[in-house]
Amino acid sequence: MFLLKLLAGASIAASILLAFSPASAQTAPSAAAPAAPAAPAAPAAALPQAATDLAREQDALFLQLREAARQNDAGKAAELAARLPNYAIPSYVDYYRLKPRLKDAPNEEILDFLKRYEGSAIADRLRNDWLLELGRKRDWVNFDRELPLFVKNDDYQVKCYGLLSRAVKGQNVAPEARALLDNPPMYGEACAALVAQLAQSGQFSKEDLLAQLRLAGEMHATGPSRRTAILLGASDTRAAQAVDVPALAMARGIGSSRVEHEIYLVAIGRMARTSLKLATVALNKNAPKLSAEEKAIGWSNIALAASLVLAPEAYDDWQRAAGAPLSETQSEWKTRIALRRGDWKMVRATIDAMPADQRALPAWTYWLGRAYLAQGKREDAQALFRRIADQSNFYGQLALEEIGQQITIPPSAAVPTAPTAPELAQMAANPGFKRALKFFTLRLRFEGTREWNWALRDFSDRQLLVAAEYARQNEILDRMVNTSERTRTEFDYTQRFPAPHNDILHPTAQGLGLDQAWVYGLIRQESRFISDAQSGVGASGLMQVMPSTGKWVAEKIGMSDYGHGMLSDIRTNILLGTNYLNMVLNNAEGSQVLATASYNAGPGRTRTWRGLLSAPMEGAVFVETIPFEETRNYVRNVMSNATNYAALFEKRPQSLKARLGTIAPRGSAMSLP
Repeated sequence: MFLLKLLAGASIAASILLAFSPASAQTAPSAAAPAAPAAPAAPAAALPQAATDLAREQDALFLQLREAARQNDAGKAAELAARLPNYAIPSYVDYYRLKPRLKDAPNEEILDFLKRYEGSAIADRLRNDWLLELGRKRDWVNFDRELPLFVKNDDYQVKCYGLLSRAVKGQNVAPEARALLDNPPMYGEACAALVAQLAQSGQFSKEDLLAQLRLAGEMHATGPSRRTAILLGASDTRAAQAVDVPALAMARGIGSSRVEHEIYLVAIGRMARTSLKLATVALNKNAPKLSAEEKAIGWSNIALAASLVLAPEAYDDWQRAAGAPLSETQSEWKTRIALRRGDWKMVRATIDAMPADQRALPAWTYWLGRAYLAQGKREDAQALFRRIADQSNFYGQLALEEIGQQITIPPSAAVPTAPTAPELAQMAANPGFKRALKFFTLRLRFEGTREWNWALRDFSDRQLLVAAEYARQNEILDRMVNTSERTRTEFDYTQRFPAPHNDILHPTAQGLGLDQAWVYGLIRQESRFISDAQSGVGASGLMQVMPSTGKWVAEKIGMSDYGHGMLSDIRTNILLGTNYLNMVLNNAEGSQVLATASYNAGPGRTRTWRGLLSAPMEGAVFVETIPFEETRNYVRNVMSNATNYAALFEKRPQSLKARLGTIAPRGSAMSLP
């Protein structure tokens, strides 16, 4: 573990100015060189101030250039780029100049950019942009040449264009397409064209298209629903109504064809999101006109809607849905409802029926192991637990406890020695890190993170740990955590689980009686220690306090001088955040699980979920069945983080299961915002 104490250095901004200063690239004059004519003396601070003012002006122009490119204003982008001939990051100036003209730019100009900046993050970004344009133009010659050079290869629509290019050449891509086409809201032109091509060529059967229709309805994707209905020879208007106005679609009747039945069942599923009762009545009314499979599909749609509100009838609805083809989301919720009922036979059967890649996820590996245990298959269960027990996440920790161990920090053999000065200097000289730091000073976290992560490609564990320490040195703690988490054989938990601002947090948490490990676990999830973090809904700072919550807490604790702008102050943010966390903990009768869920989703929702319990429930099952995906993931991560922090702080083994505890039916609780 690094116990390195770093000397105080220059600020990030000063370091970046030095790193990118044109003067820094010049050679110092030789001692033997003739003296230059003396320049008129300048005030001591004049030149540095002028340089600072120029740098700020250039940064402001660069930000305007970026925005012009985002608005596809080619003329303004060209004008702004011309005013930045010597900017610190020329590759991005050239990118923003070219990006708005990508549809019309000559291939030679694009290839010249890719050649000049070959191997850089921004070249890969431009190749991504160009591949989308080539796919749109159906320029498969250039597309096929460039696709293998796309390093990240993480664009959903580029993947669809890749399959489309092969499909139009007569290649069988149906199995790959079925695995890929699982998110209709993200389809765009590329994936829509792929579905149409596969349907027209016969690679997609009617059943494939019906599965796409059901998936579009489940995910409220009107456009894909319309297009799929047309491919099936049905009314796109009725398909859209089934998604957007299910009551109207249901009033039109069930129809006579298989496709019309499926559209009606989509409407049933959408109506169930609003009224389970009306959807159930409609399905029962038309059941005689439906085949057994169609009735099962109808019940699976209702069962999913019932599951998402933890309705008591969800379990019986899933029983009625037996035999229906299930989406991944339906499979997951059928499993979760079985967990709540304690039906381990159903848990096992549903997980066994999942596609292999879904079944292999840590969540379903763990719960399948638990199902085996419940059925007396201990050896099979232990084999599954061992498969994920080396992972430091929520399910890995639970699995570790199932094989008789507890959560600890890595043994000393896995802890590296501190980085050397030459190693840190190598990181400081890395061009990608230099660009990242520059972007962070401009508050462009997306670009900074992209450059930082790009620089980490092919790093060894040792290099990752040194890079993480370099991030710590520059106070970019989110990059430190992310970089250190990539290691596989060497570990530094002070990087993965840092405890900054302890001089503020420790006395505050201690005064409130809060578990410091839990508070740090929550901050790590909320902001990754970015002190000026701002969420899309307005939450601010380390503990992501909402303005309304900050004002309410300030009043409760008698903070008379509070103003909204104070949320960006670290001390104030921690004070208000920890006080609110203490309030929701008391409201949850001491349950960290319930308090964590309340901090994310609001105490009202958590009270509702708890109120649906009729008997005490294992904490892990309660967390698994939180209806909101964001909150479910949030609680998992916070509780896992807290367990790791406790192991680090207390230097003794910890139990995640004990921390999760048992969730009892709702008691009395006060009203909180």
